Amino acid sequence: MTRPFNFSAGPANLPEEVLQQAAAEMLDWHSSGMSVMEMSHRGKEFISIYEHAEADFRELMAVPKHFKILFMQGGGLAENAIVPLNISRGGSADFVITGSWSDKSQKEARKYCDVQIAATNESSAHTTLPPPASWKLRQGASYVHVCTNETIHGVELHELPDLKSLGCDAPLVIDFSSHVASRPVDWSKVGLAFGGAQKNLGPAGVTLVVVRDDLLGHALPICPSAFNYKMVADSDSMYNTPPTYAIYIAGLTFQWLKRQKEGDSTGIAAIEKHNIAKAKLLYDAIDASGFFFNNVSKDCRSRMNVPFMLRDETRNDAFLAGAKARGLLQLKGHKSVGGMRASIYNAMPLAGVQTLVSYLQEFEQKHA
Repeated sequence: MTRPFNFSAGPANLPEEVLQQAAAEMLDWHSSGMSVMEMSHRGKEFISIYEHAEADFRELMAVPKHFKILFMQGGGLAENAIVPLNISRGGSADFVITGSWSDKSQKEARKYCDVQIAATNESSAHTTLPPPASWKLRQGASYVHVCTNETIHGVELHELPDLKSLGCDAPLVIDFSSHVASRPVDWSKVGLAFGGAQKNLGPAGVTLVVVRDDLLGHALPICPSAFNYKMVADSDSMYNTPPTYAIYIAGLTFQWLKRQKEGDSTGIAAIEKHNIAKAKLLYDAIDASGFFFNNVSKDCRSRMNVPFMLRDETRNDAFLAGAKARGLLQLKGHKSVGGMRASIYNAMPLAGVQTLVSYLQEFEQKHA
């Protein structure tokens, strides 16, 4: 049976190979007599799953040894509180507003530290990005927060800023929830990265945190123990019962990513090439159309989340109904911005984008 193409922004589609393997192992993982859902998180079977997942992600993303990889809970939204609870030291933090998610982040952080908006793209309705040279960064800030891909507005920071070159000694915190593992990360520019798994890595339930060693051990006294990065790191993410099945699926996804090839490239380098090709195909089709449009500046368009509008919005319902009939699912845009949105994460095959482009052209020919 041919599966539909799911363009959901998250929870999102997973690689079919991963789903098939999980289905085959559902009742009995590796002749253990147990489903992964039934295993003790401290038993040798799950410890093996966890250790392989951690090692595979470290290898895939070339995470240096002086960073800890934590598997936590609460999603990216909870990290908006957990980050300042751990590394603000009750001082100040600078935030760059690039869309809805970074705005939520700064509002939450205000409960725990002094927040300044260092830059914002609000005047452009979040369709551009403020260049790092324009950011107003404070001396003595505990960290600088940036959401490097805004799921709702479809903007992506394609190159991480070098804060030291901007005269800032604060660590850079990145929320990479919606494009984690879609491209490499320059860890020399990052102090902490976090992201919910449910867009590119696996099912909802596990949150990935990659944190530099020197940022551990500074949690505020009010920080819950289960959210204290040092406690979580010291217990290998087993301080409390972790989201075991979600970690297992993420581990299968890491293995799938390691198998990706494109020319001489493998792993993350290969999937980045796939993502660039998919995004170009879709944006080129939208830009060539007189019926659809995307208003995000071309230099910061997201490779993962492609919002677009119909110039005649009275045809929105007809467009969505026709898409569903063709097996193109979850294309309705976020309620705050309207229109359409195609999320084309790692697991979206090129064929899915090709089918969507064909439908765009067909719909325009029929209704123009």
